[in-house]
Amino acid sequence: MFYSFIRFICNIVIHVLFKIRTTGISDFPEHGAVIVYSNHKSVWDPVIIGCVLKRPIYFMAKEELFSYPIFGTILKKLNAFPVKRGKPDRKAIREALHVLENRQVLGIFPEGTRSKDGKLLEPEPGLALISAKSKDVILVPVAINGNYKLFSRIDVKFGKPIKFDEYYQSETLSSRELKEISVALFSEVANLISS
Repeated sequence: MFYSFIRFICNIVIHVLFKIRTTGISDFPEHGAVIVYSNHKSVWDPVIIGCVLKRPIYFMAKEELFSYPIFGTILKKLNAFPVKRGKPDRKAIREALHVLENRQVLGIFPEGTRSKDGKLLEPEPGLALISAKSKDVILVPVAINGNYKLFSRIDVKFGKPIKFDEYYQSETLSSRELKEISVALFSEVANLISS
């Protein structure tokens, strides 16, 4: 109820502030475990993705945001959960896997932080790690283009769904392999940006 209400309000706000244009969203899976992953350049990114998707989304958000009691409580009510940046966070990984086990939508920004100049940063291995540990997960790359100036156009491009088990199969993956897979998956976002 709270999520739906806030989503309704945010939808009004973002469509007043920006000209939102989405493409490829009709291919988004209506059911099952999905990982949505995107480039990250603004605090508006999760808001916009959450608003344009019909399904509720559970975002991994940096731990620091939850240190503010009221804001942290609101984030949790909006399905967000904390992740420690720069090092493996087993608790956050377990929470992410729990979301996917329940056939929900998980939101990840593989770069781990916002890009200050808008250029893509190298992704962390977490995207591949969570995907490899999930069963029957579908990945959907998203590219957000725009400068977030008042009344400017923001393009939100959804890529074709990717089945991870068809993309890469292995019993065990090394840290290097996880990094390489995350880089390969994130290249789909780069392709959407340039298309």
